[in-house]
Order: sequence, then C-alpha cells, then structure tokens
Amino acid sequence: METPKKLVNSVSGCADDALAGLVSCNPGLRLLQGHRVILRDDLVAVRGRVALLSGGGSGHEPAHAGYVGKGMLTGVVAGAVFTSPSVGSVLAAIRVLTQAGAAGILLIVKNYTGDRLNFGMALERARSEGADVRMVVVGDDCAFATPGKAGRRGICGTVLIHKVAGALAEAGAGLDEIVEKVTAASKAMGIHGEAGVRRMKVLPADEAVETMLKHMTDPSNASHISLTPGCSVVLMVNNLGGLSCLELGIVAGAAVSRLESRGIRIARALVGCFMTALEMAGVSLTLMVVDEELLRLIDAKTMAMAWPNIPTGPATTRREEILAPMDVPGKPMDKTGTGPGAAQVEQVLERVCNTLLDIQDKLNQLDRAAGDGDCGHTHARAAHAIREWMRSRPPPAAPSQLLSCLADLLLEKMGGSSGVLYGLFLTAAARSLRDRSDPAAWADAVDSGIDAMQRYGGAAPGDRTMLDSLCAAAKALHSLRIPGADPLQVLEAAVQSAEVAAEATKHMEAGAGRASYIRSSRLEHPDPGAVAVAAVLGAVLGGLRDPLATPH
Repeated sequence: METPKKLVNSVSGCADDALAGLVSCNPGLRLLQGHRVILRDDLVAVRGRVALLSGGGSGHEPAHAGYVGKGMLTGVVAGAVFTSPSVGSVLAAIRVLTQAGAAGILLIVKNYTGDRLNFGMALERARSEGADVRMVVVGDDCAFATPGKAGRRGICGTVLIHKVAGALAEAGAGLDEIVEKVTAASKAMGIHGEAGVRRMKVLPADEAVETMLKHMTDPSNASHISLTPGCSVVLMVNNLGGLSCLELGIVAGAAVSRLESRGIRIARALVGCFMTALEMAGVSLTLMVVDEELLRLIDAKTMAMAWPNIPTGPATTRREEILAPMDVPGKPMDKTGTGPGAAQVEQVLERVCNTLLDIQDKLNQLDRAAGDGDCGHTHARAAHAIREWMRSRPPPAAPSQLLSCLADLLLEKMGGSSGVLYGLFLTAAARSLRDRSDPAAWADAVDSGIDAMQRYGGAAPGDRTMLDSLCAAAKALHSLRIPGADPLQVLEAAVQSAEVAAEATKHMEAGAGRASYIRSSRLEHPDPGAVAVAAVLGAVLGGLRDPLATPH
C-alpha cells in the first residue's frame, strides 16, 4: 500500500471525509444523504425566501462549504479534488430546496467550464420540473490582459458574491433583485494572484503587491478594475493555502499602503484563507468597489463559520500610535555616577564586554550541539548594548540603580531566553540592594536573583543550564556574610566554583532549556550559558582587581 503524502485516510475518500468532519463540528449543517451536498440545518427558514446554492471542486477549503449558514449560502455541492460536482448532486440539492418552499433558487457558479456545464445542466433539468432557478456566473480574474473565449475565471471574489447575495436573501429580497445586484457587484470586482501573467523570481512583498495592483488597474488590460481616487473598496487578501500568517500580514499591510497612495479608501479589509488551492504557497488580492448599500450587505451578520468577524471600519496605515510611557510611575530617577567608584564601574563593565566578545565564537560552537548556535551572538549583543549605553551616559552611581538599568537594557537589546533570565536576575538583585550595599547585601542580592530565575525559568541546579555555575558561585559568595571577609578573595573563590561547575555540565543530563530535547549521548561539551556566566564573573573579578588590565 502506498504511503499517503498528506494527512488523509484515502485519496478517493478525502472530499467526503472533509465534509463529514465539517458537519461533525458544526451543529448548523447537515449532509444530504448519498451526495456531497451540505445544507443549512434550518431549512424551514428557507420557506418564502430565495435559496442560494454554490459549489465546485474540493481542495479550495474553506470554499465553499465554510460559507453555508444564515446570512450566506443555503447549501453547497462539492466535487472531488479539483473536479466539478456532478449534475445529479446539484439537481438533488435544488430539489431539496424546492421542496422546502424556497421562493426561487440562485446558483452562484465560478466561471470554469465544468462548473458551468454541470450546474447549467442541473438548472435545465430543474426548470423542466417546474423549479424557479437562475444562475449567476462569477468571473473576477484580472490575470489575462486579453481574455480568451472562456472569459475571466471565477476565483476568490466569488466569496464576496456569496456574502452580498446571502445578505439580500436574508433581508427578504426577491430573486430578480438578487440577480440584478450580484451581477452588478461582480462587474465592480477584480482579483489577481493565480498564474497567467508571467513567471518571475520572488519579489519583496511591497514590489509584488505593486505589480499585482498595477496589472489589475491597467486600462490596457481588458479585464482591469477601474479605480478612481476617492472611491471605496473592500479588499480581500487571500492565502492560497501555504503562505505563513506572518507573510500574509506583510502583504496585507503593503496592499493597504499601496491603495492609499492611489487615493483609494479601503472600507473593509478581509485577511485570511477564503479560497485556497490545497497548500499552494501564494496569495491573491481581490477588490470590490462598494457604495454604502454594498457595504451594508458585506457588514450584515452571518452564521457562516468561514466568514471572518471583521470590524466595521476602514483599513488604513495612518492610525495614530499609542504613546509609550516615558518612565514608570514611582521609579526613582537614575543618578549618574562620578568619582573613582563610578570610573571603576565603567572599567568593570568594559572588561565584561571585552570578555563576551572574545568568547563569542566559543559560545556559538558550544551551542550548536544542543541549541541553534547563537548563544555567542546573543551575549555579543548584550556587550554591544552595554558599550553603547556607557557611551551615551555614565552609569548610575547606586548599585541598585546600576543593576536595574542593566536589567532594562538586556531585556530590550539582548534577546532570547538569556536576555530574559539575566533581566530577571538583575531586577531581583537590584531590589535587595535598594537600601544597602555592604558585602553581605551582595550575597543576598545574588540569592534573590537566582530565586527569580528558578521561579520563572523552571530550571534547577543539575539541569545543565547557566544556573549550575551561578548557584555554585552563590554558595561561595555566602562567605561575604562573615564579618571581616575579604570581598575579592570571596569573589575569586566564587569564580573558581563557577568555572568548575560550568565544566561539570558536560557530564549532566539536560533537564531544562533547548538542550533538554537532545539525547544526552550527543551532549559532550559544557553548557554555553554556564560557561558565559563563569566568564562574566571572572571578568568582574579581573575588573575589580585591576580595571586597566587587558582581559585574557
């Protein structure tokens, strides 16, 4: 048996399984026995109203079954993947709606030969049985400058026609009125995104959108859409199935920006998967020129599960940003330092920065075994940020303010989980030094910082993280609480403990962090975070002993 390449049970049954799954999850839908037809559960509500049927080949989900519901389609008829539905299924759906007492049935069909033929044949059969059935063929594609005999293809703009027709039907409009208005709406619509114009290399999003819009609105293009400055449009940015949400957002923003530069008002913007082609990595843009009446129909409420819950307001790139707070209320103002102590702080920080830059490649190499190889880059960003900060102003005089400022700086500039962990450590340590800075207070500060890292990071000593070297150093720093202890001797012992602990991590089973997803047999080197912490502590010691010396 051939191994399936997609997450399906079988190729032959995938369309049926998908429809069954949709109905299982939506109490407002029902399957028509023996057919690939989905209908509204409340067919009693159709009596005396126009019913709307659409459909086409599967593989374009959520089209079309996702648009069945009050305020949109009454039912859809699905074919196999990329295959038009059968005449028999279309006719069966028409018969059900006729028996339910519909005051006319409108078939909304995309302009593809198979769909036109099969829906058209069913329409003729139904009329011969006395049913009042009409058909609107939607051709919204702008790809071809000179459309052939087949005409413009029906693509994602069909979904907007579903919405307009559904709102009219829900409001009680008659069949003639609905046909007239959706026909007019489809003429004020264009889409671009399917293949047909030319092949080219992938462009930046802004350029790609500009290329699409220029072609859509080019008067020399026989199927162009006419946009005049001041007119209002509904914009639909459609993911064809395989585009990331990140890319889709970029394209949407570019489309809004480019349309605004042409003087076009984007009355509404719909962004998402509306009509896909399985997992095609692409995007289509649809524009519908709207007046107030059409906009009300677009905004009308619907229960169709695939129609987005969009805000009733225009899209624009010109929204005023909310001002960021300049300072935290109640936070004391930073006081810059002067004198020998301040100079020593700068020398120590410079020593730390030099050390981190010197070991950047080493940390990256260690990180490649268990992470994404960027630990050195992350610490180098911290070093560059600290240097730039010191060039802009002298560091604060008080230890508490110094650590608090460093925490803010690393949280903003360092990035990664390391930046957050250092930020947690420094923020908690700063609180312990608020009213005191004696040697014992520094031991308390380190303990407070470690507690914060463990509380939020979830790691513990022995998990093969930076905490291993940091906790080993903290244990040695407890000697600062002994009266008369020499701070530099205690710090030297802490550095030695941290270095031994960092080296010991190569024998540990990773219990936290990215390395915990790697088999221990592959972890043959020390943890880069633990090595970095030991190096920072060593740089602090070197800077305090001899600030002017060059680090090794």
